[in-house]
Amino acid sequence: MNLLTEALNIRYPIFQGGMGNISNSILTAAVSNAGGLGTIGAGTMDPNEVERIILETKKLTDKPFAINLALGVSPFIKEMLSLAVKYSVSAVSLSAGNPAPYIPKLHIHNIKVITVTASVRQAVKAAEAGADIIVAEGYEAAGINSPYETTTLTLIPQIAKAVDVPVVAAGGIADGRGLAAMLMLGAQGVQMGTRFIATKDAPFHPNYKEKILTAGDTETVIVGRSVGRIRRVIKTAYAEKLLSEEKHGVSLEEFNSLTTEDIHKIGAIEGNGEKGFMNSGQISGFIDDLPSVSELLESMMAEASSQIKKISNMF
Repeated sequence: MNLLTEALNIRYPIFQGGMGNISNSILTAAVSNAGGLGTIGAGTMDPNEVERIILETKKLTDKPFAINLALGVSPFIKEMLSLAVKYSVSAVSLSAGNPAPYIPKLHIHNIKVITVTASVRQAVKAAEAGADIIVAEGYEAAGINSPYETTTLTLIPQIAKAVDVPVVAAGGIADGRGLAAMLMLGAQGVQMGTRFIATKDAPFHPNYKEKILTAGDTETVIVGRSVGRIRRVIKTAYAEKLLSEEKHGVSLEEFNSLTTEDIHKIGAIEGNGEKGFMNSGQISGFIDDLPSVSELLESMMAEASSQIKKISNMF
């Protein structure tokens, strides 16, 4: 029995990571229809825009999906929570802040609460506050990351040991072998972002997908370390510009102005690597095909099952 799939009424223990302002109904619905948990990332979008995406998603799927709220980023948390309740969203994923004040309010409306954590301490506090599911995200992941820089490999077994609620592994996973590995480490499932970008269903610019498909194993870089705002992106001219600005002493305020969600959209949606950045996890160096979301999830489950049996036979 998988506690994760049972709690969320999904077929496969595979989540889509929140993608902030590049979130869309097409990919969210595709993941949910394929048996996973699609996720709308609210980012810094206004409530009207998020409501539009929710309504579009509900037209495209009758399966469960989630909304991710970055507590320290979105200025509309109260409004987003109201939208989740209004449209009976199955789950709300809380990241980048303290989830404790919001968990009881969501539970009243039978909404499952997922919290994104990057340390054992954060995970334990979230579980004590009533979180239903803990996503443990390692340093390999795309986008804004924890300053702890703890890898997924070391983070998952420690958090799985420390809490009694289902744990989902995020960061560095793109296939069935990665899923099997995380299950062996104590997770109940996985969350992926970069892998879902490189799918036929994802409505992102071909340049973005091509950068992932042709990436080598060292094609991502960390920007923002000098100002304590770690973000993993794929190497582009704009990423080099960010690193140059840091080298010459950029301030946190200046760095934030250079890494807004609008600038991310220039890279991801318009495909312009000169004027915008493209979030990408380290696993991009492994990805070299463009399946549909359905094909991806089915192949992952088959491969994970095969790998687990293969390892079992070794003993």
